[in-house]
Amino acid sequence: MIAKLKGIIDTIGEDWCIIDVNGVGYLVFASSKTLGKLIKGGAAALLTETVVREDSISLYGFFDAWEKEWFNTLTKVQGVGAKVCLSILSVLSPSQLSQAVSAQDKNSFTRANGVGPKLAARIVTELKDKIVTVPITEFSKEIAMNPTEETANYEDNVAMLNAAEDPEAMEDAISALVNLGYQRLEAYKAVNKAAANKPDAGVSELIKLALKEFAQKD
Repeated sequence: MIAKLKGIIDTIGEDWCIIDVNGVGYLVFASSKTLGKLIKGGAAALLTETVVREDSISLYGFFDAWEKEWFNTLTKVQGVGAKVCLSILSVLSPSQLSQAVSAQDKNSFTRANGVGPKLAARIVTELKDKIVTVPITEFSKEIAMNPTEETANYEDNVAMLNAAEDPEAMEDAISALVNLGYQRLEAYKAVNKAAANKPDAGVSELIKLALKEFAQKD
């Protein structure tokens, strides 16, 4: 199975692109959000998922691990095929998907082509207790490699993570905050700050310290 492709973007279509990897062109289907981050003729690396059917073998590409996790989660819902999943990922970012599921917001899903009210209701119902996340190490690497205005002050994220005594506790704390309705990025920053101030803190204490951080901002 192909897990990642790194090469030059040869062509970009409506819901696909061709990545030239050492002279071999791979057809990769992707969401509009992922395609929007690609430049024809530019270098790119996409995480991929191989979908095998009776009549075809298709590659689906993702700009980051969180989007790929949502793809794998959504396609487990009856009625959500790979193409419908791409439609959902084209209108809702991973953080928006987490919020929509937490809020049981069916209307957000109906914005995607191929998703009617019944399917939207099934999605939020089946995923209501599901927390879709990616390993904190992967998330911190993405922030470090792709800094934005929001994360510009967090160049030392990876170093902070490596210095933490219990990275798993940090990940559990972040997941708990996401389940409470906080966006993953803001939860990540709050837990990182809590862990930096108290590296030996357990999950419960990290959550309490992060919530205090949110309360101070409010």
